[in-house]
Amino acid sequence: MLCSKSPWPKYEGGPIAMYAMITGLQMAGHTVKVLAANTNKYTVDPDSIPADFKHKTQIEFVDLDLSLSAAGAAYNFLTRKSYHITRFHTKAIANKLIQILRDETFDIIQLETLQMATYLDVIRKYSKAPVVLRAHNIEHKIWQRIAENCPNPIKKIYINHLYKALKRFEIGILNKIDGIIAITPVDARNFDKLSHSSNIVSIPFGINLDTLPENPVQPEGASLFHIGTMNWFPNEESIKWLITEVWPQVNKRMPDIELHLAGRYMPNWLLKLSEPNITVDGEVPDVWEYMQRFSIMVVPLFSGSGIRIKIVEAMAAGKAIITTAIGAEGINYENGQHLLIAKDAKSFTEAIIKLCNDKNLRDTLGKNARMLIAKEHDNNILMKKLTDFYAGLLENR
Repeated sequence: MLCSKSPWPKYEGGPIAMYAMITGLQMAGHTVKVLAANTNKYTVDPDSIPADFKHKTQIEFVDLDLSLSAAGAAYNFLTRKSYHITRFHTKAIANKLIQILRDETFDIIQLETLQMATYLDVIRKYSKAPVVLRAHNIEHKIWQRIAENCPNPIKKIYINHLYKALKRFEIGILNKIDGIIAITPVDARNFDKLSHSSNIVSIPFGINLDTLPENPVQPEGASLFHIGTMNWFPNEESIKWLITEVWPQVNKRMPDIELHLAGRYMPNWLLKLSEPNITVDGEVPDVWEYMQRFSIMVVPLFSGSGIRIKIVEAMAAGKAIITTAIGAEGINYENGQHLLIAKDAKSFTEAIIKLCNDKNLRDTLGKNARMLIAKEHDNNILMKKLTDFYAGLLENR
């Protein structure tokens, strides 16, 4: 597995999804080797990796600086190349990859995220193994939505360029690799339309429910929380909207309700925030323990693609959730049964007020959400589906 960031520690959705698949494959009896970029945006001390995980994955790291460069952005603008992709291509990673492929033989090489597909030519030269892209999102869709929502006309031009360049690369790669693992059925259908590949499977994010409490205890009172990495633009965009468009109305009608915001890389404007009944908790050491303190998760997402890992985790924790249709993408939910869907500030406000006033509804949504995750996101079942997909690829070569 060639990873765009380390699968440990499990602080963000991407690493959480990588870790779940790595450990799931190992539990199913397979050997997994990991090469990961150690980026300045998700820096890991290799000595902090748990010894058992390090031993089982033989994980290796290569440092990668993803700092934005005006010169690099300008060059990619003029050449029509994707700046999102070229930033991930370095000689250091290519050389380490070549060394590994010369020393070992693999049945499957799995690319974790589109960014690592920049090394496809290197892989083809040094390995005959099928190459599979595990797509955590349809990457260009995220930037298409961001461009559509951008109010600044000059910024919109550049974001449109980023989106179009990324789309060209993404579609080109889809038709060069041997298989595609989509993280949602919606993404799988879109990949089918975008590519000529017949080897596409939907494997959602999986959870080992047997490691979690069977009946999580829920708080008696109503309280709101959001958790997400804030250097991901869709998350920051959604929280700005929540604070400016929704919270004033909620606070006016229910002045005792509190909103807690957690996650890594909190921007300065949030750290300095002084709004009634909003607490910025920042990075928390234990996500599961943090979620137990609150009763309602709010995820007002308006751009993005793929599946929201934190929503799946919160559903497994039995939380009542309010989100948008985009936030709930990839989850086989029924609105009003497993979670509540809101589309604008008014409906989001009303959903919050409704859940705050109705503990029975909170408990019902939480129980139904937990059952849905147990049915459709059991990691053991999903890994069987994945290895069957891999076996089919190998048989058809």
